[in-house]
Amino acid sequence: MTPHKIDHAVFDRELLARLRQSQVREAATDALKAYGPEIYALLASIHRAEDDAADVFSLFCEQLWKGLPGFAGRSSFRTWAYAIAWHASSRIRQQQATRREVIISDSQFSSLAAAVRTSTGSHLRNERRNRLRELRETLPPEDQILLVLRVERELDWKDLSRVMNPEVELDDDMLTRESARLRKRFQSVKERLRALIAADAAET
Repeated sequence: MTPHKIDHAVFDRELLARLRQSQVREAATDALKAYGPEIYALLASIHRAEDDAADVFSLFCEQLWKGLPGFAGRSSFRTWAYAIAWHASSRIRQQQATRREVIISDSQFSSLAAAVRTSTGSHLRNERRNRLRELRETLPPEDQILLVLRVERELDWKDLSRVMNPEVELDDDMLTRESARLRKRFQSVKERLRALIAADAAET
């Protein structure tokens, strides 16, 4: 599946229209086709073992499938999906000692998830030679997702706050405070990455 430019506002309107018509399967399929590759790419950068990335992506897809009927558009779908992905990543990292395969309940949706994972994984393996990517992957998962979502995916600070706190409903004051905290952390992460790049350059 090749990446393509998505008009996020148009996508959200069409997704909500499908959900109002109880077309959950169609909405989930559209969502996974639109955002599955970029979400799997993010998860694969955090969980470098392919089996781990596959487990997290499967859990993400299962939670997406179950939670989609309740999506009401209070945030963008993209932000909502990234929050689910981060929550799934956290759960899998906590459960590493008791590894289990995540089974998606709908077979057609499961097949699409597998196709997204396979095609995106193949593309990512061809990019593993990128030294900056390799250095970034030495950072803690929380710092990796912050860098990717802010720099590559261009999420704003309030959406980032929602993603990083998937189990909390943040009011305006909380969003302001969390956005400020993430800005400071982002600057710290950038400085740490620059130091890694400088050290790597000194060794070559």
